[in-house]
Amino acid sequence: MRALPVAACVLALSLVGTALAQQQEQAPGLPAGSAEVQSAAPEVGAGRGGPNSTQPNSSEPSLPTGQPRSAAPEGIAPRPPRPVTPIPAPPPMTARGGPDAAEVELQHALRGGVIQGMVSIPNQSAGILIQPEGRDWRGFRTRTLTIAGAALVLGMVVLLGILYFWKGPQRIEAGRSGRSIERYGPLERVNHWMVASSFVILGLSGLNITFGAYVLRPVIGAEAFTTFTLWTQAAHHFLSFPFTFGIIVMLLIWARDNLPARVDLAWIRAGGPFAKGHPPAGRFNPAQKGLYWFTILGGLVAAVSGYLLMAPALLDNISSQQVAHVVHAGMAMLMIAAILVHIYVGTIGAEGAFEAMSTGRVDFNYAREHNSLWVEERLTEARRSVAPADARTAGAD
Repeated sequence: MRALPVAACVLALSLVGTALAQQQEQAPGLPAGSAEVQSAAPEVGAGRGGPNSTQPNSSEPSLPTGQPRSAAPEGIAPRPPRPVTPIPAPPPMTARGGPDAAEVELQHALRGGVIQGMVSIPNQSAGILIQPEGRDWRGFRTRTLTIAGAALVLGMVVLLGILYFWKGPQRIEAGRSGRSIERYGPLERVNHWMVASSFVILGLSGLNITFGAYVLRPVIGAEAFTTFTLWTQAAHHFLSFPFTFGIIVMLLIWARDNLPARVDLAWIRAGGPFAKGHPPAGRFNPAQKGLYWFTILGGLVAAVSGYLLMAPALLDNISSQQVAHVVHAGMAMLMIAAILVHIYVGTIGAEGAFEAMSTGRVDFNYAREHNSLWVEERLTEARRSVAPADARTAGAD
């Protein structure tokens, strides 16, 4: 009977040992009798929402923490991780949740707007950083003005050269008479040469500003071209004043003789300068009148626009300066082409024409052929001064 309790104790001990052995086989690597725990969670900043955390670079599902990743079966390459499309960052926001001012300004510039800062000098246009109209002006300055201006000026030179070799100078048909008549007084000639000399320097310096970088700088070098341009630009500024003053004087002393008249229509219908013979004309024919008014109006437009460019503070924005430059440069090119015609006719194009401004007098036959009505007026005035209309013949009493 004593053997039964001993057998029961042995059987209980064997059952407990069997249970412990099975538990050890299910959790390998853990010491017998210790509790099963997971790996410790990462601290903040170690990849779990902290500042050093990184965004996932794959859409592959992650395994639970502490569970080892199963290896790929033999003979099958592991599948590469699938990239995740990054989420675009929102535009910068202010403290109140609205778009940042710099972002708004950038978007405004990208839509073709103007970005302007604040400056403390009178020229407020100096604060403009981005101005879309500036691209249009740059295209005019570098392409339109350069190409059209060169075509206009050089084209006029070529046409005048063809005209000279085709027809030659216009001769006095009746020949020189040996007598002369006063054409221009001292004031008219002095003012004319003041305007002419000023315009020549203004025109050459303006052409250098437009074409000098392409034509002159490769020939004389960059340093010499810079010095030359600085001096010619200064001359361009200062000589604008006598030019403008002379234009105003021309307007005062010649405006009456250049008003349109009925006889001008007959001169035009007859063919003008290409007519056979010489249509009757006053002191100035319609071609001379047209050149006169174009010089007066064009000269004043070029002068006003040029003065605005010299004093940019008078304009409220840079767009106005660009418009002033377009007007100034375009009118200058037109005036240069027109004055080339005037220079041609007054020098080698017509016999006896240059004497009118060099001495103030022209040959009588020249005056009668080109300005017959004016000659008749001068002869009538001379007869009245010699024999007044109210004078009585001697012995009439």
